[in-house]
Amino acid sequence: MTTTAEVLSTAESHMKKAITDFEKELLTVRTGRANPALLDRVEVDYYGAATPLRSLANISVPDGRSLVIQPYDKSSLKEIEQAIHKSGLGLTPNNDGSVVRLNIPVLTEDRRKDLTKLVKKYAEEHRIAVRNIRRHQADELKKLKGGQVSEDEIKRQEEHLQKLTDKFIKEIDKLAQEKEAEVMEV
Repeated sequence: MTTTAEVLSTAESHMKKAITDFEKELLTVRTGRANPALLDRVEVDYYGAATPLRSLANISVPDGRSLVIQPYDKSSLKEIEQAIHKSGLGLTPNNDGSVVRLNIPVLTEDRRKDLTKLVKKYAEEHRIAVRNIRRHQADELKKLKGGQVSEDEIKRQEEHLQKLTDKFIKEIDKLAQEKEAEVMEV
């Protein structure tokens, strides 16, 4: 039989995973600076299999406004170029026969606003995930009622669970605000 401490521990670890996932999502949101994490979601059709770009090439940042993708297999250049076009990042790859260069253009005001909306959407999705974890773990606590755990103890643990939830929601809000400020920075 699980204990209230195990339920709270599980809730906290799941909420930490939600924060980590949110941080990874934020890395894929483009700002005015070049960041290799922009390409984390890009998958290349490599010999018929969807393969993450990171496992096919070395990605470097020669300056603040460009990325250089150096494939391990030069024959995959065309597929890498096509995958970047299809990714929806709004970047145009330049293939010089040995590497693919991506110039990161300065963001327009409209594009910044769109990216801010995207950050808010990601933040809301992760707030919902944290609340779902809370709800699920609260149900687990209620299952313990009547056994060796008193109603008062369940109530105290539910309050502790709510405090945990509030802490992680604030963390998501803080990360979202920082990213929004970064996106809106000219």
